[in-house]
Amino acid sequence: MALNNIELSPPLLADLYGDSLVATGVPASVEDRHTVQITTAGTPEEESKHFKFLGNNQCQILILVSNPDKVFMPDDELTFLTGILGACKLSLADVAIVNMHHYSGNSYQEITRFLKSRITLLFGIEPASFGLPVSFPFYQLQAFAGNTFLYAPPLKQLENDKVEKSKLWVCLKRLLNL
Repeated sequence: MALNNIELSPPLLADLYGDSLVATGVPASVEDRHTVQITTAGTPEEESKHFKFLGNNQCQILILVSNPDKVFMPDDELTFLTGILGACKLSLADVAIVNMHHYSGNSYQEITRFLKSRITLLFGIEPASFGLPVSFPFYQLQAFAGNTFLYAPPLKQLENDKVEKSKLWVCLKRLLNL
């Protein structure tokens, strides 16, 4: 491997650059280092709500996963997801990844309003369990409430299935005008 062609995994990059790549006020633990906590202004009830998310949400793309044992997701799934984002000419800076396992009582209105998302990718999270009043199958782009939703299988399932990956890629190309 040449010195100019070293590839670093996203967790290793975060460890190397820590605070310089992450917003200030971020928790110090390694897994939480990517987290940004934001509170909304408004009523006292709204001010107490916050969601931990991975990424900087620069393009207002919300990615929802469900991992009961992790703050966000396992490293192999994160690596796979960053590969998908890279193919879409995006990075972690462009998205907000939320582990819905920790926010199961929250509806789509709260999370999408809080993160001001315009695109929401549901990986393994059924639209009804996210509180959406519409039902739609995998890989169907669904416009609703000022957002475009895409429902897909969990990342772990997609990772090893070429057919499913190609279906996802076709939808992402349409969704992101690639």
